[in-house]
Amino acid sequence: MTYASLTDYTRADVEKQKIMARLLLESSRIHERKMEMSIKADRVCDSIQPEPENYLEDSCDESYVLSKPVLNEISLPAKFCPKCGRKYGDDENFCLECAVKLRAIKDVDISEMELNPHFEFRGENCFHEFDEILTGGNLEKIAVENFDVEDIAAKIRKIAFRRLDTAIKDSGIYLDSLSVADKILLFAKAFVDVENKSYGPELGYYKFNRIYIDDRQSDALKITTTLHELTHFLIKEIMTHVLCSIWNCTKTHKIESVAAFILSYSPITGLVDEYAAHTVEGRFTLYGFQDYSSFLSLEKTIDLDKTEIEMLKTIGNTFANIIKDILESFIDADMLDEIKGQFTKDILDRPDYTNLVYENCKLLNDEGLIEAVRLLLSEGFAVAMDNAEKLESYDEMW
Repeated sequence: MTYASLTDYTRADVEKQKIMARLLLESSRIHERKMEMSIKADRVCDSIQPEPENYLEDSCDESYVLSKPVLNEISLPAKFCPKCGRKYGDDENFCLECAVKLRAIKDVDISEMELNPHFEFRGENCFHEFDEILTGGNLEKIAVENFDVEDIAAKIRKIAFRRLDTAIKDSGIYLDSLSVADKILLFAKAFVDVENKSYGPELGYYKFNRIYIDDRQSDALKITTTLHELTHFLIKEIMTHVLCSIWNCTKTHKIESVAAFILSYSPITGLVDEYAAHTVEGRFTLYGFQDYSSFLSLEKTIDLDKTEIEMLKTIGNTFANIIKDILESFIDADMLDEIKGQFTKDILDRPDYTNLVYENCKLLNDEGLIEAVRLLLSEGFAVAMDNAEKLESYDEMW
């Protein structure tokens, strides 16, 4: 099996195709309108006579000074019903509709919360040393044992949502009182540890079950950076569980080290991983502000033809589609509107739709995804068998 042969397993990502066609058409129309407006503006400017030099000074009086609007004080709810979510004032004690006691809305610092996320996988085997993992027998099993990527993703989602629900209840959090950036941060913490970083050029990065987000950036960029790095974690976690399923073994940091190595040892696997992260990030970004910088930088290092590159993007798009389903279980239409609103508030640049040409609009069917994962794992594991020292260094970092 080669990456080129996976073409037989592809199907159109119809939803994305429709969105891309509409947006590219809109981009073309915007460009045409800009050209028309520019021509009209030049004609108008040519017909305007310059004002006297003291015009602004003479005509500026207090009536022209803009003042900030006076905002009415808003009475925020102090309590909420833990059953129906209805908000109440501080003087209320019960939700008479649900016949339950109200809970106080606590002012919780989401950045300080620790949810201690972890995802177990129990199997009949337990490997204590890399020598037990890096065997020809385990390489052969990758090619023949069955696994279900979407089922694994669904189980990871269920565990994280249970953890999120418990954290919200135990901390007395009222979701509607949180900013959209804090909602996304809380959601991410149900999957992986998240910390702030305040130095270095990266907006954020993922490393050994921990996401680092630069807290100097705007809320809009914090959101997309968090979702981008969360995607990297989820792909690693899915691949780890696939290996555990194939080998019928208990998940350990050594198995995670093998999965992390496979996803990072080669620009090929790195491209799949990075494209998936950009695609997921782009799904929750205001259209016109998609960013593919790290993917494009990595693509320049790969000596493959266009057809092979597109297949790697198709694999990445298929992973992104699975992870998008996980995220959309939490980020509903209302929250997506909140994210769009945050972008409108924070980002002053004009939207640029030209980057949408990097979108891949194909998906692998179920059989194709299995074959793609087998190919990624088998190639990477064969290299890992000769890199025990590198795996040992990974094992020390979890």
